[in-house]
Amino acid sequence: MKLRLIILFALSFLFITNASAYKIEAKRGVVNDGYNFWLSTPDSVSAENPKPVIIFLHGASLCGYDMNRVRRYGTIDAIERGRKIDAYVIAPQNPGGAWQPKKVMNILDWVMENADVDSSRVYVVGMSLGGYGTLDVAAAYPDRIAAAMAFCGGATAKNLEGLNELPLWIIHGTADRAISISESDKVVSAMKSSNAETPRLIYDRVPGMNHSQPARFFYMAETYEWLFAHSLDDDNRPCIESFDLTGNSHTAYAGLRHNGKKSIKASKSSKRKTAKRSKRRSKKSTRTAKARR
Repeated sequence: MKLRLIILFALSFLFITNASAYKIEAKRGVVNDGYNFWLSTPDSVSAENPKPVIIFLHGASLCGYDMNRVRRYGTIDAIERGRKIDAYVIAPQNPGGAWQPKKVMNILDWVMENADVDSSRVYVVGMSLGGYGTLDVAAAYPDRIAAAMAFCGGATAKNLEGLNELPLWIIHGTADRAISISESDKVVSAMKSSNAETPRLIYDRVPGMNHSQPARFFYMAETYEWLFAHSLDDDNRPCIESFDLTGNSHTAYAGLRHNGKKSIKASKSSKRKTAKRSKRRSKKSTRTAKARR
């Protein structure tokens, strides 16, 4: 029994040590015409070593005025559970209704004024209502967002032409009963109406995936590696190839809990892919990722 307690204490110490590298603060009322938000600051930040920014937009279930709700799942929760993400993370709380891109960007502006941020590497990712927000933000500010990932959402913006200007990955399950996959289909159709080839789009219609299962992607290293592989400074802003959603390095979709917290580990295959991506970027490749239906 004593040995078991010692082991548990040691494991707890390791987790706390890992989490302590990140400073996570609640910011209330600091941004005019913005949202309250969580800000996670990574370790070793300086003017000589600026960090990327990830904007996480939550779904409708986390709306309200209790900011702790935002920590129930997503990028902040992943960090608190041990996922190492070498970036600032902005996690606003939407009190209700559609996400307002201008309010989201007002928060980003505040963070950029008060932190050492790499402005060429700002990313937005969201799920459900946050998936709508992600696409609305990316469509409105494609010149400021280096890459975006939208899970099981859609878009409310009337003009979606801007989505063709940045690397974008849309993922939606065919078994989603909360938000029909037709919502993502409409977005892709709108993108193709202005650019038939959609050279910077990856669209995965995942057979059998329901509405809650995409939450697992917030806990996977591959998600952030894919985002970080893009920069506003890339020539022609190519979309880097996607990682395998159903490969042996990932847990099967069936039986996943809503939070997907079993996925906090990086695979060797993802590290090899990251090395290949870096090599391609050094050659300033203009590799095109095809939209998949």
